Amino acid sequence: MLLDRFKMGGQVVVVTGAGRGIGRGCALGFAEAGAHVVCAARTLDQIQETASQVEAQGVQSLAVPCDVSDPNQRQKLIDATVEKWGRIDVLINNAGGSPPRPALETSDTMFNRAFDFNVTTAFSLTRMAVPHMQRGEGGAVVNISSAAGRLAQSNFAAYGTAKAALSFMTRQLGQELAPRVRVNAIAVGSVGTSALLPFLDESTRQKMEAMTPMGRLGTVEDIALAALFLGSSAASWVTGKIFEVDGGTESTNWPFDPSSQ
Repeated sequence: MLLDRFKMGGQVVVVTGAGRGIGRGCALGFAEAGAHVVCAARTLDQIQETASQVEAQGVQSLAVPCDVSDPNQRQKLIDATVEKWGRIDVLINNAGGSPPRPALETSDTMFNRAFDFNVTTAFSLTRMAVPHMQRGEGGAVVNISSAAGRLAQSNFAAYGTAKAALSFMTRQLGQELAPRVRVNAIAVGSVGTSALLPFLDESTRQKMEAMTPMGRLGTVEDIALAALFLGSSAASWVTGKIFEVDGGTESTNWPFDPSSQ
């Protein structure tokens, strides 16, 4: 049965930034498919809540406090996963972000921080996790990139450049790690999460929806479904690709100057 290819029974999935938003959505999606899920983020009560929701679906979960910017905490995350289950099958590199800021007000430190948070952390966790995948039946890495990495717009020089680098790194690693480990990314459009909603009033939301071909903002479930496909054997012939899950946008749907907010 084709639908059986989406089942993740007994597999172990690590999700960073799992305390809320897209990360929580991915954790719950993989749990629904039968995977055991490691929920990692900086805020303990948030990942404990996600882990409880995961376990309510009849699978196991592990909440691991982790600031992915800290190399030691990244290693502890991988070690804790392997200690509990002895395997890693899927890594979802979701943690990341950087606030919009005019380029001329973005210091070198801010720019480098955006790159490190969005790219270096994903590279490091992939390097740590892949040997465990290779010792087993293989595995998959899914990087959460952004439409900002391909759509030029003001105030996103740091974030957009970092996400473009993450997408290209995905293509490179997809080539290098095949066929045992698949590496893909999701270029996420405007999703109604706590990272976006503070910028939105009702008028702005309506403008964004009008500028989106599909007529609405994305949901975390939209991204979780794409992550589940890429992480499961349903995508066994897919690697090094960037999936654009963005409501069909071919130009920015960001209707205002965030520096004025």
